[in-house]
Amino acid sequence: MPVAPPLTGLLLRPSRPDDLPAITTIYAWNVEHGSGTFELEPPSLPEMTRRRDDVLAKGLPWLVAERAGTVLGYAYANHFRPRPAYRFALEDSVYLAPDARGQGLGRLLLAELLARCEALGARQMFAVIGDSANAASIGVHRALGFDDVGVMRGAGWKFDRWLDVVIMQRALGPGSATAPVEYATVGPR
Repeated sequence: MPVAPPLTGLLLRPSRPDDLPAITTIYAWNVEHGSGTFELEPPSLPEMTRRRDDVLAKGLPWLVAERAGTVLGYAYANHFRPRPAYRFALEDSVYLAPDARGQGLGRLLLAELLARCEALGARQMFAVIGDSANAASIGVHRALGFDDVGVMRGAGWKFDRWLDVVIMQRALGPGSATAPVEYATVGPR
């Protein structure tokens, strides 16, 4: 009997409030077991709700990947930095449930996130990747056109070791080749 491809029945969609328990669980696993985030304690459901509400209030996307009613991962974009001059530069975040890794799901979520952010008028996407040994995340970003910007050595201390931070960047649309068109839904002015 043939095995169904891992992405069969997958739905990428905007997140909903009822996704937040699964999102919180996925992120908690990544905090406790992964070096892609430098948080040391998993945030509570109310805190994750606050974070999602903040992203959505800026008009930015927060997506989930779902199969058969189960959230397998999520991705969102937020401003790279809060100052107004950065309003066209975003930072991506992608997190997967442990059993959803290695199936191409992170790449699909990130590709959809990039497309939605470009449609909003954003011009740059940054990846701030915890742990220079995080080959999966670095590889997904490279495969989707991100270039290496630099490495901040020993920027974080987690799991009793120093962790680097890898910075990657990808232009969205015309990038910095032309002046931006102001957009009302993303960012402070």
